[in-house]
Amino acid sequence: MSNSSFKVPYPVNEEILNYTPKSSEKKSVLKKYKELFNSSLEIPLWINGEQIKTGETENIMPPHDHNHSIGFYHKANEKHVRDAIEAALNAKQKWSSMSWASRASIFIKAAELISGPYRDEINASTMLCQSKTIHQAEIDAACELIDFLRYNVYYMQEIYEKQPESDNKVWNRLTYRPLEGFVYAISPFNFTAIAGNLCASAAMMGNVVVWKPSDYQIYSAKVIIKVFEEAGLPKGVINAVFGDPEMISNEVLKSKYFSGLHFTGSTDVFKKLWKKIGDNIEKYNSYPRIVGETGGKDFILAHPSANIKALSTAIIRGAFEFQGQKCSAASRVYLPKSIAKKTLETVGSEMDMLKIGSPENFENFITALIHRDAFNRLKEAIEKIKKDKDADIIYGGEYDDSKGYFIHPTLVKTTNPNFFSMQKELFGPLVTVYVFDDSKWIETLDLVDKTSSYALTGAVFSQDRYAIDEALKALENSAGNFYINDKPTGAVVGKQPFGGSRASGTNDKAGSIYNLLRWVSPRLIKEVFVPPESYKYPFLG
Repeated sequence: MSNSSFKVPYPVNEEILNYTPKSSEKKSVLKKYKELFNSSLEIPLWINGEQIKTGETENIMPPHDHNHSIGFYHKANEKHVRDAIEAALNAKQKWSSMSWASRASIFIKAAELISGPYRDEINASTMLCQSKTIHQAEIDAACELIDFLRYNVYYMQEIYEKQPESDNKVWNRLTYRPLEGFVYAISPFNFTAIAGNLCASAAMMGNVVVWKPSDYQIYSAKVIIKVFEEAGLPKGVINAVFGDPEMISNEVLKSKYFSGLHFTGSTDVFKKLWKKIGDNIEKYNSYPRIVGETGGKDFILAHPSANIKALSTAIIRGAFEFQGQKCSAASRVYLPKSIAKKTLETVGSEMDMLKIGSPENFENFITALIHRDAFNRLKEAIEKIKKDKDADIIYGGEYDDSKGYFIHPTLVKTTNPNFFSMQKELFGPLVTVYVFDDSKWIETLDLVDKTSSYALTGAVFSQDRYAIDEALKALENSAGNFYINDKPTGAVVGKQPFGGSRASGTNDKAGSIYNLLRWVSPRLIKEVFVPPESYKYPFLG
């Protein structure tokens, strides 16, 4: 057995269920949604495989029904964070020395559990506490997380198979060690799949992890923990702590055993963490790996030859799916004058049909923003736009937080290409359009490149291949994921590795072999079969 060479199953993207009106999957997930809505869940910390109840708790309310409590979670103090670090380090030796095939089997099983018995629960919990429609929950919490687990196991195998050249005299071998210490994973509210992947991708490479999920994603994080436990993940390999993010981060980054940060969240937070790591650099046993995917101010650029129907669909889906709460969401659009009027009319007519409300109603395309701060941020932006002479709200602009944090999809037209909503990441269902003269296509390419500090995603719509080529060249550094005649969202694991640069992160491409390589430290072993027995080289005569 120990001398065998194994092959993991070839990964295939999980099939997306459609949840059509009379489908069995719709009936099943709504049953689970109602069950969770009418229950109260207690969520302890998860340290060394044990549920830790601290007594300091925080209630959990659905964003679309913020007066209704569905449970509470326990918050960590400094000692709990230190306990999580200790648990991880105690698990490290046994976990890292386990065969890679045994580690792989745990995460393959986790993928199958999500695909089968846990699909309804992970989707319903994401609908409930992150206010996602069933389609958004399905493509995220179920399918993307399954894909991360399946494909990353396959990429792990590929990494271990990569070896240097040898000959009859020298045998060169690479071993791929986990990082020395533990990895700190910080995950956002908006993608359940990202939460599961940030800790799992590091762990499957033999690392141990302290995981801090967003306060607004803890409900579905609990499902991920249940899945990992049932899949057979040993105690202490991944430890989940909830609560004050600054306190938790400060405690983690003080440890000399901190060896890596796997982060998805805001640019400002990522920069602060990077600075703290730099300030503590003398404490660490090794230089920590820093991997981060942060913000975006993502664009759609249209050429006069663009297909207006396809362009309009991309604007609506790209800007308003999940209320624009995606780092890849389209938030600035550049339209040539010759097709602008028709495009905006088409978008407007579609926006008139968008329904807003609870994700329990499958007719709703828009649900609630994640919390009050997000609601207030968008409300303030809308009121500022209403007072500004450089811009007009041409569709939407309504909001209501009496029951849930609802912002209606909003389309803004500006005459100022550097208007604040063309530059600032608002993270909500608001998109701003700038109309340019057809003759200024080349100048507009330069404008798109220089308007934002971000470089995550972008899209160009054109039927003119020369124009597409010009955009590809001029916008080479403007987006880590560039789309031709498609919306700038919806990267699929194994198909479109995801990540951006500039203020958008380190571009380590989640869902690819490149990300997993960040969680190993290669060691070269050179073995000489018949070593030389004299120091003399031939040139010495």
